[in-house]
Amino acid sequence: MTQQLAVATSTAETTVTAPVGPTGPATATPAVSTDTPAAPTTAAARSSLGTAGLVTVLLGAFLPMLDFFIVNVALPTIDHDLAAGPAVLELVAAGYGIAFAVLLVLGGRLGDIYGRRRLFVVGAAAFAVTSLACGLAPGAWSLVAARAAQGASAALLVPQVLGTITAATHGARRGRALSVYGAVGGISVVIGQVLGGILVAADVFGTGWRSIFLLNVPFALLTVVLAFRYVPESRAEQAAKVDVAGTVLLTAAMLALLVPLMEGRAAGWPLWSWLLLALFPVFAAAFVLVELRAERRGGSPLVPPTLLRIPEMRRGLGIALPYFGGFGGFMFVVAVALQQGLHLGPVAAGWALVPMAVGYFTASLAGPRLIGRFGSRVLTAGAVVQALGLATLALTVLADWSHFSALRMAPGVALAGIGQGLIGTPLFRVVLSKVPADRAGVGSGVLATSQQSSLALGVATLGTLYLALSPTLGLDRALALCLGIQLLGSFTILYLTLRLPRSIG
Repeated sequence: MTQQLAVATSTAETTVTAPVGPTGPATATPAVSTDTPAAPTTAAARSSLGTAGLVTVLLGAFLPMLDFFIVNVALPTIDHDLAAGPAVLELVAAGYGIAFAVLLVLGGRLGDIYGRRRLFVVGAAAFAVTSLACGLAPGAWSLVAARAAQGASAALLVPQVLGTITAATHGARRGRALSVYGAVGGISVVIGQVLGGILVAADVFGTGWRSIFLLNVPFALLTVVLAFRYVPESRAEQAAKVDVAGTVLLTAAMLALLVPLMEGRAAGWPLWSWLLLALFPVFAAAFVLVELRAERRGGSPLVPPTLLRIPEMRRGLGIALPYFGGFGGFMFVVAVALQQGLHLGPVAAGWALVPMAVGYFTASLAGPRLIGRFGSRVLTAGAVVQALGLATLALTVLADWSHFSALRMAPGVALAGIGQGLIGTPLFRVVLSKVPADRAGVGSGVLATSQQSSLALGVATLGTLYLALSPTLGLDRALALCLGIQLLGSFTILYLTLRLPRSIG
């Protein structure tokens, strides 16, 4: 890309060590300098992330992303089996997302310090154990606790994926790997709801909803085994200390925002929910001040302010908020509308979103080639196509709700899926294209935190709005209103993409 890196980088390099192979471990070699995007040396190439390693880390990313939404279609069954009630039921969904979001940046920093493959393995193993705990939970509150622990293990796992890709790939291969990661992220959301419905209805070995968690266990353990063989170790050579104050304040800020938004409606908006919302700007401002002071004093802030001065990262994160927020809210609201409004079963509700999955997957396959030819204008086109899809779906809802069906909604959701694929595929490349290798972990953590917190925020805001308005406005108008709000988000994305440089590194 023609723009220069607008951040003062340190002289530290990232050490990349090849995974253990049949003949033993390779010699540790330093990655290329972060000052220039020079091609890797032969030694570095030997310790780079190969195809098998990329598949392994993408599997590690797929499982936690899948679990964010796979539980949606199983919530009625969980409520029936465990007598959870609305407030506890929302915690089953929200506890995972909150723990995932608030600990992601810390997970990226720990990978920088102790080694990304090491934390990847620890996170995958912990994800297997906590998924087993979810599947065996005897009651509603034990499931809530297990889901929160599962979200925490995901926060250890996911930042290492982006960190490893950034540190152990180079040039065009890095761009392609980040594009595939973006595709995996979007596809996992749609597949989660389809697969969740199938598993619940199949009632495998009488496990019912528990199978959606138990299925994770063998795949997470397989990920551990493959990581030892195919994923290279990498870390920041000059390990930074954990920013305790920044971690505490960021966690407090995100909890103050997400907990009342997710639980306030179900609990009747008690006083504590409003007090937490009032504390959010206080915690957020304190976090910014602490991070600025830490960097001025030569410390190691959790989110280095200079990292956000990179134009590609700053603008990409601006796109990420309405994109992931709208995506998360859409998937939740549509799942509820199909099951409560149209009284579809979990399988039918899941299959109704297959056109979106096909559209997203098709756009993702074409994405890397289109990006090479048209650059960031692919995101612009995606915003336009997504807006057309949302408008089509909203008009279909308002035209004749009494005959609304999965078939009638197919054109709208297919267009929306194509647009989302054209945005999501290059978005990760935009955000991380200029992040120095020695900051790969923290940069990846910031992006993953933005992704997960935006998904959770979308569920909390659009989901709460839909559930609050549907009794008075009607299911059709409440759904159309939520689609209209997401449509405004598409216009925001359209505006921001026009400010990106044409070329994407």
